[in-house]
Formats: sequence, structure tokens, C-alpha cells
Amino acid sequence: MQRILGALRKACQIYNLIDENDKIAVGLSGGKDSLLLLYALKQYQSFCTKNFELVAISVDLTGGKNDYSKLTEFCKNINVELHIVKSDIFEIVFDIRKEKNPCSLCANMRRGILNSKAKELGCNKVALGHHKDDLIETFIISLFFEGRLSTFKPKTYLSKVDITVIRPLIYCNEADISRVSKNYPVLKNSCPADKHTKREEVKNLLSNLENIFPSCKEKLFNAIIHSERYNLFDK
Repeated sequence: MQRILGALRKACQIYNLIDENDKIAVGLSGGKDSLLLLYALKQYQSFCTKNFELVAISVDLTGGKNDYSKLTEFCKNINVELHIVKSDIFEIVFDIRKEKNPCSLCANMRRGILNSKAKELGCNKVALGHHKDDLIETFIISLFFEGRLSTFKPKTYLSKVDITVIRPLIYCNEADISRVSKNYPVLKNSCPADKHTKREEVKNLLSNLENIFPSCKEKLFNAIIHSERYNLFDK
């Protein structure tokens, strides 16, 4: 856990992710990443030099069919208020729209609900559990499937909703997160597209590349975050 907290602290300091008197809504999907993020931020809150509040928000994609009792207990144990928002996202994406590539629409709808609820609760920031591996995978997805050099940022201001999105786990490896969170009450993924997405294909590709070129993911990460390493054509 010390390694996770060190990486989180580094991200917060380098990108100025947390300010005095922030009220931060943590998007709690029930996966290992979001659970670890919430727990780590709660730990960080105890020694951070800046005062900030935490709340957790879970967007139920199944219209109330998911059991959130273990997540509720988890949040209660670490003294964080949990808000569960019911939605019919799965029905819209899979039954009504019958999306062949559902991830983008699902993510957009889910984040829209998350941001709206955060704003309703008086939050000025939303924290998401994306980590180093997610950053690299998003970069490869954008490159291979969209033909552009792009990935998400550690900190993004959304002017339409007046919310700043932060990703404090940006320096954390997924392997470290998996080790630390193995006893957390991870919610079973009920998505019909689970393990059958472009991201899963890219994850497997990067795993194979890592076997051939050790440390290639770390080099990709460094190439992305260090602008002085860019050497691309100018218009």
C-alpha cells in the first residue's frame, strides 16, 4: 500500500490534483481500481497538507439489479458517504440501441450521470480510478483504431458542468493495484461485453509485447508523459 500511496502523492503534487477545501466525488464502479482509489484517497486525506472532503458515487447500470450491500459496508467502514444512482444504461445500450461497440456510449452516459450527481452534491471534482496501464492502453487504442495520438489527461476541466476530473492513480501499475486490492469487495462485472472489447485485445497485445520487449510499457508511458521526448512532424 505504501507504493500506491507514494505514487498517488506524486501524481497529486506534479499535476496539482487536489486543492484546499475540495469536495471530491470518487466514481465507485465496484471494480478493484475504484475501490483502491477510494481507500487510498481516504488514507491520503489523513496526512495530506490540504483539507478536502470525500464522497463516493456508484452508477448502477442495471436499473437496480446489482447488489451494492458489500460496497455500502466497505464505505461505511472507512467513513465515506456512498450515493447509488440507478440508471437503465445497459437496457439502452444493449437492448434498445443494440450497440456493436457499446463501450464508448456506455462510458459517456455513465460519466454524465456521475458528473451530474457530483454537482448535485456540491462537489467540484470527480476522481476516476484510471491507472498507468489504462493510460497506455487508451493511447494504443487511439493510435490503432482512430489513427491519432491521444490519451486521457491526469486533470481535465469540464466547462459544461463546471467539474474537474482527476486521475490520482496515473502513476500506479495495475499489477500493484491487483495485489493490494485482492481482499476488497469487488462487484462482479455484469457487462455482456466484458472481456470482448478493443481494450481487452490491446491489453493482451501489450502483454505479449512485454514478453518480447521487457519494459516496453514503461517506455511507452514515459514517452507519453514527457513532452520533451516528442519528435513529430510540424504542420
